[in-house]
Amino acid sequence: MQDGIYHNKMPGIKDKRENIERGRLYIVPTPIGNFGDISLRALDTLKKVDYIVCEDTRRTRKLLSHFNITKPLITYEKFSEARKADHIIEIIKLGNTVALVSDAGMPGISDPGSILISKARSMGVRVEALPGPSAFVTALAGSGYTGPFRFLEFFPRKKSYSMREIARMAVSTDTTVFYESPRRVVRTLKTIRDVLGERDVCVAREMTKIYEEYISGPLSEVILKLEETPVKGEITVIVKGSDKVEEIDDSFIINKATELLAKGFTKRDIIDILVREVGFPRSRIYDLLISVLVTDKGSG
Repeated sequence: MQDGIYHNKMPGIKDKRENIERGRLYIVPTPIGNFGDISLRALDTLKKVDYIVCEDTRRTRKLLSHFNITKPLITYEKFSEARKADHIIEIIKLGNTVALVSDAGMPGISDPGSILISKARSMGVRVEALPGPSAFVTALAGSGYTGPFRFLEFFPRKKSYSMREIARMAVSTDTTVFYESPRRVVRTLKTIRDVLGERDVCVAREMTKIYEEYISGPLSEVILKLEETPVKGEITVIVKGSDKVEEIDDSFIINKATELLAKGFTKRDIIDILVREVGFPRSRIYDLLISVLVTDKGSG
């Protein structure tokens, strides 16, 4: 890209190509609620970079102002992510250092950033990720649930996708973690209960803030508590995995397929779910599912 064209699009960008090796992208996590949670390394990075790329300039300025930091800001929200990524990489290639931040937590985790980071790496730009706050990791640690887990980001709104995820919960021993809005959390938990029955769940809200709260227990109890007290703030839900540890063989797959069929899942969904969860070849699971359907048809 020619300098003239580039600078016309983004005027005022510093050209430091005499020190081009200095160019770098820093991934800087920010507090998820309490400014006191920011790390010394994150502060040092924000103070020394040339530019800061952020979602909402108002929220980022509030954080920077709290720590007496003044830097040029470049907006980079979800809907402009692909369009602005190349421009930001060109800024770095001119020898500038850039910090990528989100409104709260780790950039690229349920927040814009992954496109920029991926493009930067593919174009040979040096990328450094700083450790730091993440809402779902904090909630998972606070829940007390252990073992492998799956993180869904925000729970799917489309019914076919949400039911597929719930079906995976039914057959998996992994804990499932996801974000949900205050308006939808009770409805989502009821849908999960309707399919799974009682399962231990932990709902974390307003983490690291004054009104931080963890509500945990069987699904019905948690739903009742949430209905009694209006829910506000950012919500993270942790659903404990199935406690049924079974040997994975043909009988296991047939039993799970039968259960999912009885709950109204399509053949395609059942095959997708079982392929991911048990690791068997798709053709084998398909054959077993067909045997279940033939058996059901014959008994009917």
